[in-house]
Amino acid sequence: MLLPATNLRKGMIIRYDKVPHLVTQASHVVTGRGGANIQSKLKNLVTGRNAEYRWSSDEKFEEIELDQFPMEYLYQDGDHYCFMNTENFEQILIGKEVLGDAVFYLVPNIQVRVFMHDGQPLSIALPNEVTLAVTETGPNVKGSTVTASTKPATCETGLVVQVPLFVETGEKIIVLTSDGSYESRAKE
Repeated sequence: MLLPATNLRKGMIIRYDKVPHLVTQASHVVTGRGGANIQSKLKNLVTGRNAEYRWSSDEKFEEIELDQFPMEYLYQDGDHYCFMNTENFEQILIGKEVLGDAVFYLVPNIQVRVFMHDGQPLSIALPNEVTLAVTETGPNVKGSTVTASTKPATCETGLVVQVPLFVETGEKIIVLTSDGSYESRAKE
């Protein structure tokens, strides 16, 4: 179904140039001569490239629905990551270029949602937080527990997180997937 460009909103998935795109920004702009248009930023869900497009108010677009599947991350094979559908146990490989920064939060057995269009994986939705093991960090500093000082810590997935000074190598921490920030120590 075609919708007028004035209905374009951030977060929509639309078909643009015959390819699914995520609308990352949309704003209604009125020019001095009475003409109105919609300025948008679109992310190509196949290639990951960003583009800007100005819609006239009488243009139309097609909103598309993506298929969502609950999946469990199993393992990495080179630049591909293996996921298993938790409903029918089918396995698929998703390339690193599709996953982007999500690879820094993938630990075996994590539950995610995979978004697909025409049988092709386009992106994944991570849980709000993940538990990661710290593989490398600076030494513990005594007497610094009161201040809000931090130090960098490298996690098992390669993610570097700023953690409080009392966090040591080998500990497990909870990291927010929205911004990659330290939340707390994980309970054993």
